[in-house]
Amino acid sequence: MTQSTISIDLPFHGARQLNARFDATPLTSDGGAPLLAALDKKLGLVDSMVSALTDRRDSRYTDHSLADLIRQRVFQISLGYEDCNDADTLRHDPVLKASCGRDPVLDPDLASQPTLSRLENSIGPKACYRLAKSLFRVYLAGHPERPKEIILDLDLTADPTHGQQELSFFHGYYDSHVYLPLLVFDGEGELITAVLLPGKNPGGGPVVAVVKRLVESLRERWPGISILVRADAGFASPELYHIIEREDLGCLIGFRSNPRLDRRARKIQARARRRYLRTKHKARVFTSIRYRAEEGWSRSYRIIIKAEHGAQGPNVRYVLTNRIGRAEALYDRYAMRGEACENSIKDLKNALLADRLSCHRFWANQFRLFLHAASYILFFSLRRHAAGTELADAQFDTIRLRLLKVAAYLVCSARRLCLHLSSAHPWQALWLRIARRIMSARAFG
Repeated sequence: MTQSTISIDLPFHGARQLNARFDATPLTSDGGAPLLAALDKKLGLVDSMVSALTDRRDSRYTDHSLADLIRQRVFQISLGYEDCNDADTLRHDPVLKASCGRDPVLDPDLASQPTLSRLENSIGPKACYRLAKSLFRVYLAGHPERPKEIILDLDLTADPTHGQQELSFFHGYYDSHVYLPLLVFDGEGELITAVLLPGKNPGGGPVVAVVKRLVESLRERWPGISILVRADAGFASPELYHIIEREDLGCLIGFRSNPRLDRRARKIQARARRRYLRTKHKARVFTSIRYRAEEGWSRSYRIIIKAEHGAQGPNVRYVLTNRIGRAEALYDRYAMRGEACENSIKDLKNALLADRLSCHRFWANQFRLFLHAASYILFFSLRRHAAGTELADAQFDTIRLRLLKVAAYLVCSARRLCLHLSSAHPWQALWLRIARRIMSARAFG
């Protein structure tokens, strides 16, 4: 590694100046990276992704295997370095090299930005389809026992685009050119799949295709399992209702207001208002009705109506369902998806910067989304191992700060590598506790 000669003098207490320079080695600011390597090995995550790809490069002229490249990219994203450009310096990091399976001293450095960029732009639609299946296999492997029910929480988010990116379109709601990733979580916040959609309104077709494939795969693994689809009103469409009926799925789907429904809601809206005026506390009143649209519906559905009145005035919401039970309980179960999806998307976009889909080619950006999804899987597993600790419900950026961003230096000998983590790290007891849990967990891959 070529040491940096950049230095600067800074004022300091007393007569002396403080000279700062980037020339220390083998130091790292990411001493927690081996935790990612341990989780990857337990989950079989990168190996599963590599099994979906074909390496068409000439082996005589390659220094990095596909596993090396994907592992490096996923770990860099997890450590907070989302750009391929970051590899130009990180490729020398001794702990990142060791976490990616390379000898920190004897082996060549990790891949540079051009090598990683060539990988991203070599991926096509068939490879992306296989990668989606590989990530789904990792999800299934993490659930060895049959669950009572699987919840499919559907949500769309917007990733702003720039320049002449393929299949980028202007979206009026977001007032920007965007891509629209379709994210599917399992009700607990675990990511099942992430499918990149063009920036125009996708309609029901792509969503139905994704739901259909997931249902087929889930019931191939667990025949007859109960599956519930939850989604906001943006997903309400006859196409989705049709697949729900055909596959015998449960549903809790937000529904937009219309004059017919608003007329039916007036009585309970007035009841909620009277209750609020009497108690001066926010009042909620629930009921449900049978409803069928004039066109496109093969049957009627139950619509749950929630009328709420508080200091801000009235608020009426509708949810379509085919489930039986108390209207309030069903509505509250629907409302749980909002917090779960929003927090999960925040982790994916804010902490893991999954909206940095800046390649020109659409399929290169889908591959990037899978890389960020793989990083999400690592962090979700890391948080699961933190159950019962202060990080049990922490956001991913907090987990990164406390477990991964640790100053350390690496000592290499013929027999072992010794990672010396900072003795001043405030969360060292927590770090060791979670590391021991990871090492004692059984492998899923």
